[in-house]
Amino acid sequence: MKQIEATILGQSYMLACPPDGETLLREAVAIVDREMSAIRDAGKVKARERIAVLTALNLAYQRAEAAHQPAPAPAPAAVPVAPDSLDVAHLIRRIDSVLGSDGQLL
Repeated sequence: MKQIEATILGQSYMLACPPDGETLLREAVAIVDREMSAIRDAGKVKARERIAVLTALNLAYQRAEAAHQPAPAPAPAAVPVAPDSLDVAHLIRRIDSVLGSDGQLL
C-alpha cells in the first residue's frame, strides 16, 4: 500500500493510501484541514483533540443529513410521437380557423 504525506492543521501525517485512491484521499485531507481550520479560527476551541472531535461530528452530521435528503425526482420522459401520426395540414387548418381571417398562419 502506498503512503502519502499530508498536512492537517499545520501538522504532517503519513497516511496509507490504496493504489488508486490518492486523489480521493487528498480531497479528504483538504476537507478535514479546511473544517478544522474553520473551527480553530472561530477562536472558541484551541485544543487539537477537541477541534478534531468537533470536525468529525460536523462531517458525520453533514453526511447523515445528505443521506436523509429525498432523491430529486427524475425528469419526466418525453413521449415519442411517430411522424406519421401528425397531420400538419390539418393542424394548420385548425390554427387558421381559430385565428380567423385577420391572422392566417400560411
